[in-house]
Amino acid sequence: MNILVVDDSRTTRLIAKKTLASLNCHSVLEAEDGVQALELFVSNPVDVVFTDWNMPNMDGLTLLKSIRMINREVPVIMVTTEGARSKVLEAIQYGVNDYLVKPFTPVMLKEKLAKWVQVPVQA
Repeated sequence: MNILVVDDSRTTRLIAKKTLASLNCHSVLEAEDGVQALELFVSNPVDVVFTDWNMPNMDGLTLLKSIRMINREVPVIMVTTEGARSKVLEAIQYGVNDYLVKPFTPVMLKEKLAKWVQVPVQA
């Protein structure tokens, strides 16, 4: 399973990557903004996307819109501190699948991942 983690915070990407590795998900692509993420998304098979909302160059909502023009099926989970109802409704309108609120715990990330894809069995 290929997971794309998009966040301008290196620390957040590291936490997500470590959590995913503990779930036996070792194929994790990382991007620090939506521009990098879109390049990775186009050039690699991706099973799920975790993306921050607020990033330089291309924000998470613009990334979501771009992904949906290419693929309407891949689960996109917005990782954000944005909780305003209008923002949530806008993301839903453009096809976001779920939200993960920052700061998140490994358990929260695992629950969101398991909701959308089959998590690999631990060895």
